Amino acid sequence: MPINLNHPDSLTHDAVRQMIAAAQDQVHNQLRVARDGRVWISSGAVGGVDIDGLLFRLETWAAGSGCVGPVAASDAVWVAQIFNAIRDNWADPRTDYVDIY
Repeated sequence: MPINLNHPDSLTHDAVRQMIAAAQDQVHNQLRVARDGRVWISSGAVGGVDIDGLLFRLETWAAGSGCVGPVAASDAVWVAQIFNAIRDNWADPRTDYVDIY
């Protein structure tokens, strides 16, 4: 369930919540933002793997950490943190790896 940042109305707290809810907590996950504006949570490529074409990525969330899935999506503070990390780094990322958000 990717978000397209080229459509300004697509980045909402609800869209971020749905993206978090759809991810599986049993595997490692990483939120990634491509140069073309796609935002998604990857479980196949995490860490420094397959980073060509990425504008930035967040730290890898370890399997079982509770950072994704329905419970994580129900945490409004967590959803807001991820929303803000995407919004604040999309226009002008300071780095391609974001671990403080």
